[in-house]
Amino acid sequence: MSGIDGAALASLTASVDAATMFRHLEEFARRIKLSGTAEEYESFRYLRAVLDGYGYRTELLRHEAYISLPGRARILIGNEQPDCITHSFSRPSPQGGLSAPVVYAGAGRAEDFAAIDARGRIVLLEGIANPGASLRAARAGAVGQVHISPHEHLHEMCISPVWGSPSEATRAELPRTTVVSLRQAAGAALKARVVAGETVDVTLHAEVDTAWRETPLLVAELMPEGEPDAPFVLFSGHHDTWYFGVMDNGGANATMLEAARLLRHERAAWKRGLRLCFWSGHSHGRYSGSAWYADTHWEELARRCGAHVNVDSTGARGNTVLTDALCSAELAGLAAEAIRVEGGQELAGLRMSRAGDQSFWGIGVASMFMAMGEQPAAAADNVMAGVLGGGPRRGAGLGWWWHTPEDTLDKMEPGLLVRDTRIYVHALARLLTAPRLPLDYRRATLGLEAELAKLAPGVGGALDLAALGARARRLGALAGALADAAAADAAADAAVDRALMAVSRALVPMDYTSGDRFAHDPALPQNPWPVLDPLRLLAASEAGSDEQRFRLVAARRACNRLGHALATAIAALEVVTCPS
Repeated sequence: MSGIDGAALASLTASVDAATMFRHLEEFARRIKLSGTAEEYESFRYLRAVLDGYGYRTELLRHEAYISLPGRARILIGNEQPDCITHSFSRPSPQGGLSAPVVYAGAGRAEDFAAIDARGRIVLLEGIANPGASLRAARAGAVGQVHISPHEHLHEMCISPVWGSPSEATRAELPRTTVVSLRQAAGAALKARVVAGETVDVTLHAEVDTAWRETPLLVAELMPEGEPDAPFVLFSGHHDTWYFGVMDNGGANATMLEAARLLRHERAAWKRGLRLCFWSGHSHGRYSGSAWYADTHWEELARRCGAHVNVDSTGARGNTVLTDALCSAELAGLAAEAIRVEGGQELAGLRMSRAGDQSFWGIGVASMFMAMGEQPAAAADNVMAGVLGGGPRRGAGLGWWWHTPEDTLDKMEPGLLVRDTRIYVHALARLLTAPRLPLDYRRATLGLEAELAKLAPGVGGALDLAALGARARRLGALAGALADAAAADAAADAAVDRALMAVSRALVPMDYTSGDRFAHDPALPQNPWPVLDPLRLLAASEAGSDEQRFRLVAARRACNRLGHALATAIAALEVVTCPS
């Protein structure tokens, strides 16, 4: 990996300054930054002025995005009107409200809806509002949803499963129900009546303003001296907020500005440039800003982007747990080093979730991090399990104030903000200065081999996966040989970078998307290596059935897609590991 030496890196991360970042936070705390509003744009202008002062070339773009801003909400349960909120992309209620009987639908999983008749009903659901439950509720024929918060706080959420602004093809997947959330006590009381067999009619009132709006996007860039077209590292975070959003995402924006301030002093050692992007539309447009940027800068990103580092919600009070930080397999070594050295903890190696502004997987850009510290799991409800999925998580989310009006300056902790920012500065310094990009594809290919091994018994009679396994092993061997080889001269190292980026372009779409490099998969949970989903369906089919034959068609095509990606990656590495 190498690059910047240990003493220089330690000096750099030790220079992270809490007072500087808190001055930024005080500015961020002045405005509610809803996507597309004048207050948000004014805050973007502040970001630009700071980065101009640091010597970065900046561009404040404006683009149209499909934005949904929730307004007032009420729920009538007989004569009672408990507190509630509605959500981004909920359908507004009709004039006079939406009235219907309530049916309990558990956690809103497919099996929960299969066990009830939701047609024409308002479904009562456990947990924070989310796009998967909304999609399943609509498909089950429900007209409304009431979510029971896991505690006394109400969290603002975007419930659209459509990643980015919808197209003509995806707009039909937008939510079709009116959605509100209740505090835990009120929700539990309603649940008790419904599960006891009582017929309970409720009326939902929800105001939601969903429309195309012009939204800002700030790009700030600094390149190595004399190399304006060099590869670059993309460092991104959203700037729009729920309420004042001082943690989410003011902490991350302060981290971005501080990293930009410090890293510029090492510019003479840079092998790659640094491009910062501040998004709008994360909270109210389902990642509309980063998706638009991916779509409109596709070729440049495919040609020049070496890696993407995302940052969200750094530095909050009590967010001490670092082990659950998310990272793709090929960057896990770098992520583990940064967290161990700067945070004193060991990375658990959890797979990245389909969340955050990770809009660049289809292009084939390797990525690391989303949120950083979390609350200890034993100390709070695991709020993030409903957002990032369950599994062996040691963290319990970003604090009870996440997505609430209480996300204010008093929730920030200087020591943790410094710690989190040092982790980012460490990782970015390595990415910018390493003679070769620290992309190690041995771990990724091991993960692929494991998935193929699990599928082989189920598809063995219909499809032979041996060739795919052999290619994965060959790629892993080449990646290992390259990782173990010492850096050479500048020309040879540049050739290795190009080869590693070619591998990334081939494999990342297989590992983190369904395989279409020019579209965005839904904002829903996914399996590892989603390209293998047709094989998973085939493995679950009855041998000799028509269902198996139909599924075999898609499974063969998936094998071809993956086989081509592996062959492309192998060819790229053979050029630099097996020269003729």
